[in-house]
Amino acid sequence: MTVYDVARQFPTIADLRDLSRSLAMLDAILSPDWESRYYSFNTGWAAGEEMASMRNGSGDEYSIVFSAAGVYVRGFSHEAPMSPYGNDGEPWPGVIDDVPEAFRSFVEEPAFTDEDGVPVATACLWRGKTDDQWRHGTIDFPESCADPDGTTGLFSLLVDRSPEAFQRFAEDYYEAPVDLTAVSNVYALRPLDQELVSSLNAEITLADLARDISEIGYPRLDRESV
Repeated sequence: MTVYDVARQFPTIADLRDLSRSLAMLDAILSPDWESRYYSFNTGWAAGEEMASMRNGSGDEYSIVFSAAGVYVRGFSHEAPMSPYGNDGEPWPGVIDDVPEAFRSFVEEPAFTDEDGVPVATACLWRGKTDDQWRHGTIDFPESCADPDGTTGLFSLLVDRSPEAFQRFAEDYYEAPVDLTAVSNVYALRPLDQELVSSLNAEITLADLARDISEIGYPRLDRESV
């Protein structure tokens, strides 16, 4: 898979935001330790901007910025042939060259660049508020490589958006059973209550999740006291 395939399979902006919040909430419940989480979502990342992110602890990550202009997606796979660190310290041609002005500030965002100001990216997509599809640069991919930009691993749960896909991921990562019905409820953005939380992690309470719920912007039952 390449960024071309991802662009064809990504959901709408609204659906991507909802899915990203669900992934972050599930990880917050399953992993009280923030450092051990894969997925996060911050509704107050910057003024007028929200950010979804993934990091696998091994050097692979993505950042998705939701802004008034639309959405900017940056992915980095550290072992991908298209890494800038295998290309004389420069982004692979075409990855960021065509990013429109509305999103250029994210290309140069310090959180998304290294100490030398090099954009840390092997894949990039964007979609303006009025666009009817996801867009990407024109790229001459390395030959004889099935996953040249690392998108297969980076965006797997954003392409296969089934609760079953998350269950498989979580059971492998956390090495414990994960309730599929509970995952489906969070994917549907069902407001959190203690029963739902306990079905995923009996050791955590709504009170424990107060900060995460607020940061993620996940719905919760008004009658519950957090």
